[in-house]
Amino acid sequence: MVVFRRTPLLAGWLALGGATVMLCLAKSLPLLIVGRVLQGAAAGVVWVVALAMLADTVGQENAGRAMGYVGLAYSASALIAPLLGGVVYAKSGYYAVFAMTFGMMGLDISLRLLLVEKKAARKWLVDMDQDAAPASDAAHEVNLEKNESMNVASTDGTNLDSTLAQHESLPTPIKKKLPPMLILLKSRRMQATFWATTITAMMLTGFDTTLPLFVEQTFGWNSLGAGLIFLAPLSASFFQPLYGWLVDREGPRYIAFAGLVICVPPWICLRFVTNDSMSHKVLFCFLLFAIGFGSSLTMASGMAEFTYVCAEKEQKTPGSMGKGGAYAQSYALFNVTWALGSLIGAYLAGGIRQNAGWSTMTWTFALFCGVFSIPTLLWMDGWIGNSTKKHAERKRARAERKSAQALASRSLST
Repeated sequence: MVVFRRTPLLAGWLALGGATVMLCLAKSLPLLIVGRVLQGAAAGVVWVVALAMLADTVGQENAGRAMGYVGLAYSASALIAPLLGGVVYAKSGYYAVFAMTFGMMGLDISLRLLLVEKKAARKWLVDMDQDAAPASDAAHEVNLEKNESMNVASTDGTNLDSTLAQHESLPTPIKKKLPPMLILLKSRRMQATFWATTITAMMLTGFDTTLPLFVEQTFGWNSLGAGLIFLAPLSASFFQPLYGWLVDREGPRYIAFAGLVICVPPWICLRFVTNDSMSHKVLFCFLLFAIGFGSSLTMASGMAEFTYVCAEKEQKTPGSMGKGGAYAQSYALFNVTWALGSLIGAYLAGGIRQNAGWSTMTWTFALFCGVFSIPTLLWMDGWIGNSTKKHAERKRARAERKSAQALASRSLST
């Protein structure tokens, strides 16, 4: 059975469009709340299905690099959208912002309608190959089949019995007993990735909650300065495709661990930014960039690991992830993880800063990064005791892919 994801992707767009129209026309608080809830639900559908389609297309070998581009797009949108929306709102008003939004949605639906899934394209290519096969080849295959059937018929009965006995002695595949989501949740690899992703989301939303107020009180910056300060942590994320390439090559364990460890000193040192001097402003921007760099490493590793876990479980026990695979469920889990971290980070950062101060808040986040780097090191990409074997397997797979590509290029040249 071939599972296509284009239909839920289009359904998500329709729900998103309806929710956006509701927000545009809403004149009361309840309608605004309902519109935002529907927008969030529709965006969740689109996010999960799109990531699953991407994983279907690129496969396990290039998942890290592909998710790096996703992280780049996410960071770019998080940077550009508020600035662009603020400028349009200031110059042209409320409805102009929605006009720009509907224009982007029109471009979006055009691209979705033009989209061809890899599974559908593969089916078309197979049909074309079958139609293009010459009649002589077909006749030749029929003759071969006849010869093979004659050879089989002339074989000794003893050999046939022994073959059947060997076939019966083969181990029967274990039937699926648990739903794919529970299989994923039971995996220690997935649990370690869950917490690493949660901490990354907590850091980013913690900044969203506290940075504007901090720069206003410490440096006297207005809303423009408070918006531009986000350039510091977000600029490091523009290299996420490079981080993803490293994840594909070396595995996610040490890159995610390094990302969390890198975040610890900057979070601690943020407590030393206390006055409106140029040296403190430069230090502040550098520390934010370092945290953005570390969180980008962890985010790229985590997104790729969600793909790796699904693919390896399917390889180990074929059929355990369902007929269409569990990429969609895996990225649904990623979406839940990110939402949970965003919720916790916003409330935690805002609450600690209000009740205990900026210094205590930065210490708390440094502690979270340090503590959860330990399960990341031990379990992400599998138990650390098997890391040498895993690295050798990854190196061997790269060599096999290179030789296959070289053979294919030679075949095309001849």
